[in-house]
Amino acid sequence: MAELPETPLLDTVTTPDDLRKLKPNQLRQLSDELRSEVISAVGETGGHLGSGLGVVELTVAIHYIFNTPEDRLVWDVGHQCYPHKILTGRRDRIRTLRQGGGLSGFTKRAESEYDPFGAAHSSTSISASLGFAVANKLANKPGKAIAVIGDGAMSAGMAYEAMNNAEQAGNRLVVILNDNDMSIAPPVGGLSAYLARLISSSEYLGLRSLASRVAKKLSRRMYKAAGKAEEYTRGMVTGGTLFEELGFYYVGPIDGHNLDHLIPVLENVRDAEEGPILVHVVTQKGKGYAPAENADDKYHGVKKFDVITGAQQKGPPGPPAYQNVFGETLAKLADSDDRICAITAAMPGGTGVDKFAKAHPDRAFDVGIAEQHAVTFAAGLAAQGMRPFCAIYSTFLQRAYDQVVHDVAIQNLPVRFAIDRAGLVGADGATHAGSFDVTYLATLPNMVVMAAADEAELVHMTYTAALHDSGPIALRYPRGEGVGVQLPDTPQQLEIGKGRIVREGKKVAILSLGTRLAEALKAADQLEAKGFSTSVADLRFAKPLDEDLIRKLLTTHEVAVTVEEAAIGGLGAHVLTMASDEGLIDAGLKLRTMRLPDRFQDQDKPEKQYDEAGLNAQHIVDTVLKALRWNESGKIEGARA
Repeated sequence: MAELPETPLLDTVTTPDDLRKLKPNQLRQLSDELRSEVISAVGETGGHLGSGLGVVELTVAIHYIFNTPEDRLVWDVGHQCYPHKILTGRRDRIRTLRQGGGLSGFTKRAESEYDPFGAAHSSTSISASLGFAVANKLANKPGKAIAVIGDGAMSAGMAYEAMNNAEQAGNRLVVILNDNDMSIAPPVGGLSAYLARLISSSEYLGLRSLASRVAKKLSRRMYKAAGKAEEYTRGMVTGGTLFEELGFYYVGPIDGHNLDHLIPVLENVRDAEEGPILVHVVTQKGKGYAPAENADDKYHGVKKFDVITGAQQKGPPGPPAYQNVFGETLAKLADSDDRICAITAAMPGGTGVDKFAKAHPDRAFDVGIAEQHAVTFAAGLAAQGMRPFCAIYSTFLQRAYDQVVHDVAIQNLPVRFAIDRAGLVGADGATHAGSFDVTYLATLPNMVVMAAADEAELVHMTYTAALHDSGPIALRYPRGEGVGVQLPDTPQQLEIGKGRIVREGKKVAILSLGTRLAEALKAADQLEAKGFSTSVADLRFAKPLDEDLIRKLLTTHEVAVTVEEAAIGGLGAHVLTMASDEGLIDAGLKLRTMRLPDRFQDQDKPEKQYDEAGLNAQHIVDTVLKALRWNESGKIEGARA
């Protein structure tokens, strides 16, 4: 463990109440110590680093000026919330981040009263804050709601939908736009800071209000002209015309690392009678830590690292990651098929689309945090004869379900969905688990749903999807490294809706979908050791089912168990429906389904999560033995001696 940083001032701050007792000239030292503590903690635990370092001063300023938790502070996504957690009574647990039983890597309502809204997906903060603000207004409570949202999150339509409705909140809503990619802001400096203080001051706002009342006495045309003149005069200087059009009073841009700029502006905003207000703050990802400043993409999310050198821990070389297998396979297929293109929603590295983009930059599209648009964009490409692969994490594709149904499935368009992070995902916990895609996709007419058991199968499924032009098709695969099988030199086109037998037996049948196949084979070994001949099938397809294979297994084995790393309503439900429709259960079949539990699982190591979910080899064995009513003495329970 690295030596802990010296933090004498931070040691006196347990909650924002302690913070607000400090003098303004102490806040610089506190920010420096807070930044050191974040670097030290994340060096031990891993997690999101660059975004948190970028908002250290902003976090200090918000808690210093606003009366949290009565004033409700909502962090969009939550990647940047580690400094916030340290200042809100959780410093003693900060080195448990993203570990089993430890602090969440995101805000979480159950964790602290300072986390009024749990979020780990993008662009929800303004909508939620608007709800808090309007609720306080209706209840005549004084509290404000502050949403902190990044410029990347502003690419999602939900943010603008909320802003379009925000006028109802009045001055109880404050949106802080954290612009850390310089994608919106012009250069900032002393002039912009002065203007921000000026236009957010009570004197200016009062004069503006007076002018507005006077203008209303004029003709309607003159009133509108006066308002537009004031709006565009400020817009030319500060760049806020877009937000003004959406009903916000715009302040900024200001330097988000300069407390002398932040404090007076936030004071003015807190006390303003006009609203809602948007404060445009410019920050730098990784601020104050050279490795993160110089490579903010590599230090957005990190493994454990050496604080001195910035070097991240690397394990021994292992099999390739699933997303890299997908990206490299797709790039090779596109070499000979100019109709193949790839779409991602702000996750090129996480989905493997970055590999494709290097080879085929003109056919790779990162649409930003806009999953709904990504799906319908892919539908348009497919309708025009292209072969689009829409590569989106399972948990993010949920946000575009209407588009999947309405724009793709109903029209039977051949969009290919590459669904990364299927199943449980470890440290990111419930918010990022890919638990539901089998259920929400396999219920749709026209949809084909595949699940890769290993990285070689993923190669075959990517090729199969590329050639499937008769309707939508999805292939799902997990986070992390493959199982170590040899990748095929030449991919094979799989027959749609056909599985494979990987082990033949007579008494027990295990029907696996996805990467639990390895555990199913281990379970078969254990069952064979107890005298139960066991078949193992990799069904490959959740839809359409391989009915011939399933029927054969169900009618020739005493016990059948389905195993999937997905929620209730997926493969098991479809097999049960088929068995019921064909009267197989009435014939005395012992059919059991194994799936993820009907609850949201907290973060932990993936192997522990699957153990908790009851989806490891021993759980499969226990399920079979229970169905057989077999006990450890080797006897059937309830049988006569």
